[in-house]
Amino acid sequence: MASAISANKAELLAIANAVAAEKMIDKAIVIEAMEEAIQKSARNRYGAENDIRARLDPQTGDLTLWRVVEVVEEVEDLFKQVDLKQAQKLQPGAKIGDFIVDPLPPVDLGRIDAQSAKQVIFQKVRDAERERQYQEFKDRVGEIITGVIKSVEFGHVIVNLGRAEGVIRRDQQIPREPARVGERVRALITKVERNNRGPQIFLSRAHPDFMKELFAQEVPEIYDGIIEIKAAARDPGSRAKIGVISRDSSIDPVGACVGMKGSRVQAVVQELQGEKIDIIPWSEDTATFVVNALQPATVSRVVLDEDDGRIEVVVPDDQLSLAIGRRGQNVRLASQLAGHQIDIMTEEEASEKRSREFAERSKMFEEELDVDETLSQLLVAEGFAELEEVAYVDLAELASIEGFDEELAEELQSRALEALERRDAAFREQRRALGVEDALAEIPHLTEEMLVTLGKAGIKTLDDLADLSTDELIARKREAPRRRNAADGPPLKRVQRDSDKGGVLGEFGLTEEQGNEIIMAARAHWFADEPAEEAADADSTP
Repeated sequence: MASAISANKAELLAIANAVAAEKMIDKAIVIEAMEEAIQKSARNRYGAENDIRARLDPQTGDLTLWRVVEVVEEVEDLFKQVDLKQAQKLQPGAKIGDFIVDPLPPVDLGRIDAQSAKQVIFQKVRDAERERQYQEFKDRVGEIITGVIKSVEFGHVIVNLGRAEGVIRRDQQIPREPARVGERVRALITKVERNNRGPQIFLSRAHPDFMKELFAQEVPEIYDGIIEIKAAARDPGSRAKIGVISRDSSIDPVGACVGMKGSRVQAVVQELQGEKIDIIPWSEDTATFVVNALQPATVSRVVLDEDDGRIEVVVPDDQLSLAIGRRGQNVRLASQLAGHQIDIMTEEEASEKRSREFAERSKMFEEELDVDETLSQLLVAEGFAELEEVAYVDLAELASIEGFDEELAEELQSRALEALERRDAAFREQRRALGVEDALAEIPHLTEEMLVTLGKAGIKTLDDLADLSTDELIARKREAPRRRNAADGPPLKRVQRDSDKGGVLGEFGLTEEQGNEIIMAARAHWFADEPAEEAADADSTP
């Protein structure tokens, strides 16, 4: 490239065309880089103080060099200014305040200048090449790409993608899968980021979407949109589950994904290093889908808890181990697939739980409402579980219970309201003892019990609450699937992450909308203070 600057115009154009073709970038970028290099070298010759411009004609290769000067009455800067008389010689009609062009003769660049120009051109071309690579890959997130393993560094696999490089991080690889330099590998593009050293392309072979894209390549009905993979969950290298649905009633989605003699699914299994794949028919009904997802185990009953986002599944005693799976794998994948926490229990455990809950609720009603055991048990048998349900249910619904009348219903509601007031009073006293400000009690959706929980967590002022994010306030705690039978081995161990701990008020089942309202109400005083501060500043201004 050193000879490029001193080369004739035909050679300059030839070099520009060759570099543009080799690097697959616009020729105009190479021409611009050459112009910038010539400008830099010309400043070294004529003085860095000059505002020197260069133009290389992309058609003819002609090089024009000039400096820009300002027309002034009295020259103070010889490099950037010119008087009116001299200006009119350069450009007739020039007047004070104009910026005019002062042509310069071409420079004969020496070895040092040429080397400097070469570096400028290389840097410009390199930047353009990196931008081209980023633009090429940024819209390909979610696609499967094939490359050649270039190296393995600290467990991370570097993949040559042709005109760029990608990385499969250790946690995105299939466990125990060998990575040999020179081998071809397929992976999913999960993220593309700009970087000073070029685009950073992150790849994955462990992501559920990698398996979904492999099925799309093997199953034409998925590619055509006739069959859709609604959900996917993986334990990379071991087992996976996918939920599929067909938009054409004449096509069996499971059969289409399996293929003739299992040919289609086996092609995916082979790519995933023998990962076993359960293909499950998707259902809009959550209970039905959970039953399908727990296959091959047989399910007796499914109970949905929509408030807590949990699903209680009851199975026969002899199906417990099968439903949970080896090391909790089956229930864990089913939970991921359904998007709900699944608790597995036997018929005996479910019966014991119902009996325990029945006794606890009956005892609570008996004490709080001051009624006899028969009446409290009747309330529980009718589906009442909380004092709030008795206090705020429609009076006619309460009176319609066999053995009840309107007078008894009114009395029960009155006692329930009194019990709730007593409970609130006790929580209020506890909250104040913790030092929680009364201002927090004015915020919507917060009960006295919630305020006590906040106080125990050290959140006692509006500012304390306002500093929290919505997730920190209301996110529910995530729990790992639990073994319910000693025969299945020791309890599952799991490293608890911050996201697993849940928000301060996660146990109360607040919605995201309610959480946002609470946080914004706590921050309202920040904005209310601003006009007052601005007014005070205005009054103090002389």
